[in-house]
Amino acid sequence: MQTNKSKFIATFIMCLGLVQAADACTGITLKSKDDATIVARTIDWSGTEMNNIYTVVPRGHQQQSLLPDETMGGLEFISLYGYVGMAVEQPEFVVDGTNEAGLSAALFYFPGYGKYQEYNDTDKDISLADFQVVSWILSRFSTIDQVKNAINNVRIINIDPSASTVHWRITEPNGRQVVMEIIDGVPHFYENEIGVLTNSPGFEWQTTNLNNYVNLHPGGAGPTEFGPITLRAFGSGSGFRGIPGDFTPPSRFVRAAFFKTYSLQQDTAYDTMQQAFHILNNFDVPLGIQFKVGQAPNNMPSATQWTVATDLKNMVIYYHTMYNRTIRSINMKDIDFATVPFQYHALDNSKHQTIVPVQID
Repeated sequence: MQTNKSKFIATFIMCLGLVQAADACTGITLKSKDDATIVARTIDWSGTEMNNIYTVVPRGHQQQSLLPDETMGGLEFISLYGYVGMAVEQPEFVVDGTNEAGLSAALFYFPGYGKYQEYNDTDKDISLADFQVVSWILSRFSTIDQVKNAINNVRIINIDPSASTVHWRITEPNGRQVVMEIIDGVPHFYENEIGVLTNSPGFEWQTTNLNNYVNLHPGGAGPTEFGPITLRAFGSGSGFRGIPGDFTPPSRFVRAAFFKTYSLQQDTAYDTMQQAFHILNNFDVPLGIQFKVGQAPNNMPSATQWTVATDLKNMVIYYHTMYNRTIRSINMKDIDFATVPFQYHALDNSKHQTIVPVQID
């Protein structure tokens, strides 16, 4: 009979294997006219339905990292800040969250480009599993600079050699955002002024690649005199003709960058939150497109299992799921992180879409 700890470790290893299919997450950041920062993203797993949960972590909560030998003997850390995290499989596996100081952190799949330091048993006390980095950041820090100053005091490691690496988005309430990538064992931080993140290749390549789309612009194209005839666009939005529409990470990065850059800035944080969901609707991944015909491993409603948008000014987390597009909210200002017990709950109480019948008199 498995102990709780061994079940925890087995689930973690399974989670790392499943993340191989999680290569379509898309993140955007928006700013409202009333100076609120909204960080939003999709979470995409196509291989199987995940146990999608949110977790509430109080101040003083103690955690410890897993190690490659499948023991929980790595870095220990205690929460200086309480936080709310969106997690997969286990409440410790927070992939997106915000702490009570307003610092947001999130991980994104990053296959083939990142490389962590090799695990060394003599450094186990400072070894931190990549899937627990978000929890560590939210527990311990209130600013990006604090994270940058502390990152070399830990060794971020991969628990399962067969699993890919990830990279991270870290955002302050004022809108400053960095992307952290570990290349050849060395952490690199990139200021993310464009406010977009997807997956591989690396962030610098993705921003350079935007230059390939210098011809794109909002509005219409033409009319253009073409010898003896005049060329006219077939419809509105022709200035974006040629924007990539597939679901590869570079194409999603370009599409997200143009959509968020040219979307109309909204007056309030609430309106901006809704705008973030509308933009990210364009990045929902239909399950069947990631597999050859007849080879999809399941019949979930979507490969995009949930979408979250967090208002870092007013400290409200909003989300909807593949089962229920009704937006739900968690107001962090209503939580006393000094007294609230550690807890976690399913994102969906019922896996059914809320539908309100229209009454006709």
